[in-house]
Amino acid sequence: MLTRILKYSCYLLLGGMVITGCKKLEDINHDPTKPTTTEPQYLLTGAEKSAMDILYAGPQNGRTAMAYAQYWTGNDKANDARFLLDEGINAPIWNNLYSVSLHNLNEIIRLNKEKPLPVSGNQIAIAQILKAWIYQVLADTYGNIPYSDALKDVNNLRPKYDDAKGIYNALIDTLTQQAAAIDLAQPSYPTGDVIFKGDVALWKKLAHSLLLRLAIRMVDADPAKAKSVIEANWQDAMASNADGAVFTYLTAAPNKFPYNESERELSEFFVTSTLVDYMAGVDDPRLQVYARPTKLDTVYRGLPYGTSESNPSRLPPSGYSYPGTRIYAADMAGILMTYPEVEFILAEAAARGIAVGGDAATHYQNGVKASLEYWGITDANAVNTYMQKVPYNEADWRNVIGTQKWLALYPQGLQGWFERLRLNFRKPGGDSLFIAPVDGSLDQNVKFVPYRLTYPVSEQQQNSASYQAAATAIGGDTKGVKLWWNKQ
Repeated sequence: MLTRILKYSCYLLLGGMVITGCKKLEDINHDPTKPTTTEPQYLLTGAEKSAMDILYAGPQNGRTAMAYAQYWTGNDKANDARFLLDEGINAPIWNNLYSVSLHNLNEIIRLNKEKPLPVSGNQIAIAQILKAWIYQVLADTYGNIPYSDALKDVNNLRPKYDDAKGIYNALIDTLTQQAAAIDLAQPSYPTGDVIFKGDVALWKKLAHSLLLRLAIRMVDADPAKAKSVIEANWQDAMASNADGAVFTYLTAAPNKFPYNESERELSEFFVTSTLVDYMAGVDDPRLQVYARPTKLDTVYRGLPYGTSESNPSRLPPSGYSYPGTRIYAADMAGILMTYPEVEFILAEAAARGIAVGGDAATHYQNGVKASLEYWGITDANAVNTYMQKVPYNEADWRNVIGTQKWLALYPQGLQGWFERLRLNFRKPGGDSLFIAPVDGSLDQNVKFVPYRLTYPVSEQQQNSASYQAAATAIGGDTKGVKLWWNKQ
């Protein structure tokens, strides 16, 4: 194991001396602060782990992403759920994804081009697929971001920002090219790939699946392009839960899930009444996985979103449900993308008249059942009973698909938030699902839900000209500015 772990794991040391990652997650034996020979598999592990560590860290996922998706709300520091963004939470998302994960992946590409091997084509393709995933996360979080200029020079502290729509088109081109470039007859990484263990067929499926994610997110902004991408890729995307892209954490330090209660009880967050009340109302069997009964009276009770610590109506902490034990397990998986999401994309595509080899109802049912299976709910009677309570309704497709997709994306805070914004769904039937913070927003620019995160303060200070140009281009650097794909 690593003898010394930097805060967010496996940092890339720039200036030609690099060390990150591991041959296996269980087998890291060198000090990351001391330069050593770089190998692509080390860099890959570092890129995968550093990205997952920051996206699922308690501050970044719990206080921001899970709050904006309205899955969780704060027990302490409840102002996070009232949209008071902490710069100490915001900046690490940007900094770690750029300076660690993306730099590692770029270094993999450079090394393979410098000394090509039979595996180089596949190693480059996998690195490019991961880069595309990370860039979409950044573009969906902030809007316009550094892209074409971002990784050209490690000493360039003032990269220009690219238009987010243009980045989307570039990512579609990249993923299309890399999916085609993968050679199924060649291996990839001998070790170090924690997500797929070097299985190039699964990486190829992920590339096609990420193309579906890009396309459906832009479907209201560019329906013709979205339709073309979906129809070209759905047949080659994930086809079962076995195809899911997840980062497998371990029960031993330092490779545990970044926010887990193996060493102390976690009490920072409650599950929201938004989530609990809806799931309980339809007898959703996943509720016992997503949340745990209260200590006070052993029922499932969520805290109304954005309730401050001083609100006199609050029960003691024992009166509310904490997130489930599986969600807080040391070996909880870091989810990149899974099969249920693919099926919900296809369900929505079919509902919009896009040809995806089946009707919306079938894909919807596949998505719900796959999510239940993912969380260990396989009893046929339980599954069938639930399906009868959440039927597909063609006339109400946005609310029906949106609600179930939101449930299936738990605990992927960012993806749940993005889809909440894009679909702007309600409960099936039209009643409100989400609520504004009980004790009000602390940001004058947004009252109900933020549309984006503001750029890190460091960008304002160190990259002022590019920052100002980007802020002007998107309509202002506030959480109340909608991103280009958000037409709801």
